[in-house]
Amino acid sequence: MWVATTKNARRSPLSSTVALKISMAVSGLIMVGYLLLHMYGNLKIFAGQEAFDEYAHHLRVFGEPMLPENGLLWIVRIVLLLSIVVHFHAAVRLWARNKRASGAQGGKRYHTNKNRKGIQRSYASFTLRWGGVIILLFVVYHLLHLTANIIAPGGRSDSPFERVVNGFEIWWVVAIYTVSMLAVGLHLWHGMWSAFATLGANHSRTRVGSRWTKLAWVVAGAITIGFLLPPWAVFLGLAG
Repeated sequence: MWVATTKNARRSPLSSTVALKISMAVSGLIMVGYLLLHMYGNLKIFAGQEAFDEYAHHLRVFGEPMLPENGLLWIVRIVLLLSIVVHFHAAVRLWARNKRASGAQGGKRYHTNKNRKGIQRSYASFTLRWGGVIILLFVVYHLLHLTANIIAPGGRSDSPFERVVNGFEIWWVVAIYTVSMLAVGLHLWHGMWSAFATLGANHSRTRVGSRWTKLAWVVAGAITIGFLLPPWAVFLGLAG
């Protein structure tokens, strides 16, 4: 008993479950804000090549001469990278603690008569961890494709607009983006509600009765649809 107490006392407050949940919530909301801005930029594809390429160029030179070329982009990339690392680290630590606390039973400790399997879990929460893995793999592919121009399905180009259009004319590229963005939508729906609950903004006893559930649905739906519009519009010949 004395050894266990001493070990717990030495644990840093930053590694507590509460701190991990807060860091996960804050880092998640930072990424939601980025997704909204990124979605806005993607929708400029409907304005044509000149407008889209000009937008991409403006991001590279934003803040000059106070910032060097690509300065803003690197600031955003560093903040996003830190957010992803913090989010992933917290998720793994919380998952491990959850597994130990439940005696390796996982979600089976949440019993209900409304589910034929006797487990009280939504589809979004059930797929939250694997959805996170899908999103992480998609981010790597997305950066190699449209940012670094290393992977070039449909052909390489110095024009951001042409890189997007060349890729989205291929069915399997559109399929990858569709599956990934559906995973993002489910992740956001459950993750946003959980984040607001963690930060003390949600006082409802049930998910259905919470106003944050409606906000999570709206934001998750808007981001999912907003990101899927460009690839499907290009693939169907409605843009590009």
